[in-house]
Amino acid sequence: MYDNVNLILSKEKAGQTDLLAEIPVYLSNVSEHRFNNSESISITGYSDSLKVIVNENNVKIKDSSLCKWYLGDNLQTLSKRDTQRAIQKISDVLHLPFSIADVTRIDIAQNFIMKNDVSIYYNHLGLLQYFTRLEQNKGLYYQTKNKHLVFYDKIAESKAKGLLIPEMFKNRYVLRYEQRYLHRLREQFNISEIKASLLYDEQFYSNLIKSWHTDYKNINKLRDNLKFDYSMIKTKKQFSLQAILYYVTQKGGELEALREITEAQRQGLLTKKQAFDLRDEIKKACKNELLTSTSDVIVELDTKVKQAVKFYN
Repeated sequence: MYDNVNLILSKEKAGQTDLLAEIPVYLSNVSEHRFNNSESISITGYSDSLKVIVNENNVKIKDSSLCKWYLGDNLQTLSKRDTQRAIQKISDVLHLPFSIADVTRIDIAQNFIMKNDVSIYYNHLGLLQYFTRLEQNKGLYYQTKNKHLVFYDKIAESKAKGLLIPEMFKNRYVLRYEQRYLHRLREQFNISEIKASLLYDEQFYSNLIKSWHTDYKNINKLRDNLKFDYSMIKTKKQFSLQAILYYVTQKGGELEALREITEAQRQGLLTKKQAFDLRDEIKKACKNELLTSTSDVIVELDTKVKQAVKFYN
């Protein structure tokens, strides 16, 4: 389930190694940088596709797919065992003890072969509390300052980068779901340090998979078949519920209706409380199990995610 992993090994943990003198020898496409006309030097190079940055104080593995470097492509993902072997390979290539390097970014991901074009699934993934939802050409993003969730078309991304598509993925719809821990990892995991060796610890890995699953489950899944049905109207409350659903369908769905309420608040047409109350009524109406139904595409995606969790645990 691992893809990108950023690592940093300090000079103190590198033993007697002269980082600037010894490490660039193991790299290709080496370039040197000086900052603000100072004497400080940073050297960037590559071990195949793995980006390595060296200065006198540390060695960084950054902005590269550990999975692609180790397995040859990132249409796969790294298991615990694969990750342990990949860290050992980095240690062997650079002649440094990278199992004790600090982890500064973790991406947990899985690819799903789906029945429909991946964009259809975006339309059924609603809001997520504490995250900003952004739908862009290249995918659907849920963002906080320190963590992102991303859904995107893995085949389209691979083709754009000129990568070969493995036979099992050719002419298939492949949806990628990634959970990216970008900053303040120790605070997010509530532990004092995160070393590379922790990535293949059974309990830590299990907790990562659970978090990946929990964040997905917490996304509001949009239901189908909103309808106005007079046979269901027996009271004023039921009529109000039907009227809200009719309003939602006229606006193009739950997300569009919620956006319009938020925009009205920004324009000063609604108070904060009024906007909150209206959004709350829309959400309740759209979850009504008598007047709406669970989307088939969400049932499919839910099943895929559950299977991934079951397999990797």
